[in-house]
Amino acid sequence: MKVYEQKRIRDYGVKIGKLEPGKLNAITDVEGVTVGHVTLADGDVQTGVTAVLPHQGNIFREKLIASSHVINGYGKTVGTIQIEELGTLETPILLTNTSSIGIVADAVIKYTLEDNPEIGRSTGTVNPVVGECNDMYLNDIRARSITKEHVFEAIENASIEFEEGSVGAGRGTLACSIKGGIGSASRKMEMDHGTYTLGVLVQSNFGMLSDFRVNGKAVGLELRDAILNVTEERDKGSIMMIVATDLPVSAQQLNRILKRTVTGLARTGSTIGNGSGDIALGFSTATRIPHKKPDPLLSIPSIHEADMDLAFRAVGEATEEAILNSMITAEKVVGRDGNERPALKDLLQKFNISI
Repeated sequence: MKVYEQKRIRDYGVKIGKLEPGKLNAITDVEGVTVGHVTLADGDVQTGVTAVLPHQGNIFREKLIASSHVINGYGKTVGTIQIEELGTLETPILLTNTSSIGIVADAVIKYTLEDNPEIGRSTGTVNPVVGECNDMYLNDIRARSITKEHVFEAIENASIEFEEGSVGAGRGTLACSIKGGIGSASRKMEMDHGTYTLGVLVQSNFGMLSDFRVNGKAVGLELRDAILNVTEERDKGSIMMIVATDLPVSAQQLNRILKRTVTGLARTGSTIGNGSGDIALGFSTATRIPHKKPDPLLSIPSIHEADMDLAFRAVGEATEEAILNSMITAEKVVGRDGNERPALKDLLQKFNISI
């Protein structure tokens, strides 16, 4: 039994794509990956932190193959320049709101320094990785309520089972003019040389209601016509998409996989608007890269390009389902100055709309 008995999109009879999900249908189906949240829900403050730990060892000393991809760059991230240059990840990935990326990055640096006394002495510095979405409609983003302690707590809370919806970094986010949040999904990939897993976690904060689709059905149009008290806004939001896999890939191959997150994003109705920050970050747990140079050559296995199509399908399907999970598990939130956004599950029930 799962710790969090939330009703997810499959519980509504919606099956996305052709591939089968992992046991939890979450990013944590990739062995070693854990996720933790801290949620702040107090009046005008509706925000939080979400931590993704790529493995349970010392990530700085045992780095992972990593990459990032910008679909539309109206966003603020920390750490992606070095990831693109070196192709490795050396810290947990943290998600939060736009105004808190500085303090969150500082906290990740402090967290890493505590376990690695050689940093800044016998070796170089550390590259913290932080992503964000703007939650200013529901959250008083000027209050900058996130502290370093919240970051440490989110990392400490990380587990293979975690809550979705209006939690962590997704507490104050909107998707398609209604409530967005944190969502996850996974896919299994059966290849000649083994069975692998790919998982996605999203922080959804994008889109217009009239564009919203569930497995191809124009649910957003039905909702728009039914709802009288939700003003539809133009698409000016963002989405962070974190991809994890145990598939052996090079950084270049991983980057090609990350580019295909856009297929899942588009199928939910995103047009990737001018003011949207649509960013994918990803890592592979298949090979650990030692920080300290070993004497022998490094051996980094990778799949043949002929296997890439299955990974492309997996990441598109998992991204689409993760976005839908982020919305269907979300709760209604009332936040800054009384601003509110309803939850998808409540609207479907209220207006008797099927998906």
